[in-house]
Amino acid sequence: MVSAFVHSTRDHIFLLKEWLDLSKVLNTDRFRNTYSIDDIDTILNNALRIAREVIAPTNKDGDKIQARFENGKVIVPESLKKAYHFIQSNGLGSSNKNHNDESALPLCILGCAWEYLAAANPALTPYYVLTAGACNLIQSFGDEKLKTLFLPKMFSGQWSGTMAVTEPGGSSDLGDLLTKAYPTDEPGIYKIKGTKCFITGAEQDITENIVHLVLARVEGSAPGLKGLSVFVVPKYWPDAQEEAGVFNDINCVGIEDKMGMRGSATCMINFGEDNNCRGYILGDPPDENGAGQGNYQMFKMMNEERLNTGYGAVAAAAVSYYNAAHYAAQRIQGRLLADLRGERVPIIRHEDIRRNLMFQKSHIEALRAVIVYTLYLLDIAEWSQDKELVANAKDIADLSTPIIKAYASDMAFQCINEALQVFGGYGYTEEYPISQMLRDSRIFCIWEGTNYLQSLDLIARKWTRRKGTMFAGWLQSIQAFIDENKDNPNFAKEFEILQRGLDSYRQIQAAIGGYLAQGKIGMIGLYATRILHATGKIYCGKVLLDMALIAQKKVDELETDHYDYGFYKGKVAAARFFLQNIVPEVETTLAIIKEGDTSALDLEENAFLI
Repeated sequence: MVSAFVHSTRDHIFLLKEWLDLSKVLNTDRFRNTYSIDDIDTILNNALRIAREVIAPTNKDGDKIQARFENGKVIVPESLKKAYHFIQSNGLGSSNKNHNDESALPLCILGCAWEYLAAANPALTPYYVLTAGACNLIQSFGDEKLKTLFLPKMFSGQWSGTMAVTEPGGSSDLGDLLTKAYPTDEPGIYKIKGTKCFITGAEQDITENIVHLVLARVEGSAPGLKGLSVFVVPKYWPDAQEEAGVFNDINCVGIEDKMGMRGSATCMINFGEDNNCRGYILGDPPDENGAGQGNYQMFKMMNEERLNTGYGAVAAAAVSYYNAAHYAAQRIQGRLLADLRGERVPIIRHEDIRRNLMFQKSHIEALRAVIVYTLYLLDIAEWSQDKELVANAKDIADLSTPIIKAYASDMAFQCINEALQVFGGYGYTEEYPISQMLRDSRIFCIWEGTNYLQSLDLIARKWTRRKGTMFAGWLQSIQAFIDENKDNPNFAKEFEILQRGLDSYRQIQAAIGGYLAQGKIGMIGLYATRILHATGKIYCGKVLLDMALIAQKKVDELETDHYDYGFYKGKVAAARFFLQNIVPEVETTLAIIKEGDTSALDLEENAFLI
């Protein structure tokens, strides 16, 4: 079997050292005395080595041995436990969320490192990433007691964290959640009762304690989303020494038998079967109107996990691509169309394989850039003292989130499907790694709110934020980029295509506005996913061209035998391919939306069932 883990730091080094102005992050008070641009190579090389030598060997154990449910307990493969603690003890885990830890990495650098770890074993990733997200939520909204009680052991990885939102009857419709919280005589402590499902890592034998962040409704609070609160609910109640104490009446009733991510335990959990489950409310209790703070709090963590989902998808696509490219360079089969009597050649020389690989390469490099840029913006938003810079960074990061979660996961799955095709029949077997990667990656389109919900968020919220000025400003920034560079002789055609795509996108917005004016609300739902994809294509086209401008200068400077010449040529080619093959699809989307076909809406329901 070929290696299941093939990766490189080169593109991330380009993003951090050549494309982004990292001084805006590294020169902040938070990082000025900790990291410099010269540290990036060492950090990323070390993370890649850990991914290759420590994490990648555990991947097959997760898929074959799997997380097992026995007598109410979840048993995780031993190798995954060791890998989890190695990540945490070597500073690549949840400690990076600790604002008081001087060694914590900026998000944009950490995100690059996490791509390698996620690519090496996707099923291991949720155990430490969700812990990091839970840490961040407690750090943001908890009082000093909660921070002292939970954060030190969660930052170290000794205790883990989860996000317990979904219920068997509630799913993404959070306003209908049934889990209840009942006040006790102890201030801030509530009895918790309810059932949560699809909770990743809610039961496992990796850590001493599991700290659940549970979305629930305090008895008597307002209905719907307004009345929800978040509770910190540990599996074992901390004792006087702040260690894991008595069992807190949290019972796992089973784990899902899944198509992929089998080393990651997806649990159904009962809170308070014996009416003895307690939790600390996070933040303030519901106000006099019964309004809680839970919806806002939980969406802070959920949006963080949506970004994690996007880069997890890209990580899986990247390692699939690298495997496919290396396989194509070695696999001898067939003859060139232009020389049918010639010698057999590596399949990487066949035209359709090259199209296939370029589809993967261009999407992965574009999506990776969008993700790292968004993490960079979050670093600026968190640590910069420049108020204008912070405000703009928050806006772009906010509108980018549904694009990253949905477009990245949809396209990553397509990329992995293309990678499997490169392997031909071998790709469909378990002898090679792509079949597992395809199975593992499918969940990314579902996690943290299905991609359709991300599309609705884009149109209903991002388009309309501040009366539409925020999104219009973002589109105008792309227009300004085109205006500034459209006369570049190396990319005149590509900028012309991006301009047509941007013009078509604005017409898509106008067409949807027209449907709304006619009262045709359902047209939003009908076209939402395609609109989000169109947004992603414009965004990716823009960042690819931005990077290609830098790469082309390097191509012009370097000799053809320079070790980096091929890398920069590849950046330029990826931009050309995406602009000329993918961005024009925005014009097709416009034509479809203008046509306004409603056959899917008009058909009687019973006709779908025949």
